[in-house]
Amino acid sequence: MFRQLKPLPKSTQDQLESLRLVLKSLKKVCVAYSGGVDSSLVATIAFEQLGNNALAVTGVSAALAPPLRMEARKQAIWLGIQHQECITNELQNPNYQQNPPDRCYACKKELHLNLKDIAKASKGFLVVDGVNHDDLQDHRPGIKAAKEAGVRSPLAEIGINKSGVREISQALGLPWWNKPAQPCLASRFPYGEAISEENLRKVGKAEAWLHEKGFPEVRVRIHGQSAKIELPTDQIEDLILNLGRKNIVNHFLLIGFSSVSIDLEGLVSGKLNRELKSRICSE
Repeated sequence: MFRQLKPLPKSTQDQLESLRLVLKSLKKVCVAYSGGVDSSLVATIAFEQLGNNALAVTGVSAALAPPLRMEARKQAIWLGIQHQECITNELQNPNYQQNPPDRCYACKKELHLNLKDIAKASKGFLVVDGVNHDDLQDHRPGIKAAKEAGVRSPLAEIGINKSGVREISQALGLPWWNKPAQPCLASRFPYGEAISEENLRKVGKAEAWLHEKGFPEVRVRIHGQSAKIELPTDQIEDLILNLGRKNIVNHFLLIGFSSVSIDLEGLVSGKLNRELKSRICSE
């Protein structure tokens, strides 16, 4: 059992114990593991309770930023859990590539087809994911695909939300407990704009450069061949002062964008869903 470094409020401690009991009861699990704080907590407790009967699997495609792939590997090694990667081919599916509002359904369906085969080959492992209770309130078509595939979501089932995930992770001493959310690179494309491997790589390169320059929580939204940088409002001025306007522009042009701008509103998770909600309200 992982040593708990700090006490938790009783309600949160009870949720942690419930998570332990649920995962232990499943006997053998394959964790859909992205390396994010949610799936990493599930992987942590699965390994704690099941040892070698817990397996973490990361789906790999152009939509997964290379630094996040490396982080997932390093975190799995730190935990000690068995870890595999599987190549997913969602870009070959028009229902993904054309980027409709339910794009994530096609993505997760592809992922869980792969995970189902891996789980079956691992002698009956049950697939679980890191969906938390807050995710149930958002536009998440991928949850439907997971349910259709018979995937369990222990965090959501127990009622553990994002803040609870971070609180428990910190109490257990997981170094990544406050890791910023990093949705897949396809989330940088507005709905209806086709997703290509080339543009995914451009977005990934731009964000990696900004991370290296000291801005870990950032999104580079793509509109045609134009890029728009989103980062916390208190860092907007720092971005210009530290990197310089011309340097930013020149680097983005070198990557292959035709122009670059900064979103003055700042970083807002799920911002592209606003257009979707507006369409629904106007119908």
